[in-house]
Amino acid sequence: MPEQTGDTLPNLVTIVGSGVPSNYEITVNGDIELVGADPLEDATVVTDHAAEGAVETGVMRFRFSGEMANVHVVDWNGTSAPESPNTPHVHIEYGVSARNGSN
Repeated sequence: MPEQTGDTLPNLVTIVGSGVPSNYEITVNGDIELVGADPLEDATVVTDHAAEGAVETGVMRFRFSGEMANVHVVDWNGTSAPESPNTPHVHIEYGVSARNGSN
């Protein structure tokens, strides 16, 4: 998919690792793309409307259009949030300009 920013993908979701190997799945009702990382290097699968992968430390960012449809995060044991304190933190921001340092 060609790189889009700003007006076409105005929303941002950030997955923040908790220091424990964890998995995430996010689905939107618009388009989604990984920001500032190599999907092969970071073992991230991105389709037109969804992204999934693993995170231990660091941050994964995705720009998207539309609304967030689903977020599912689990720790290394497969325990979902909020039951596990070790799942990644998820931040969703709507209407974030790409010029504000998000890309």
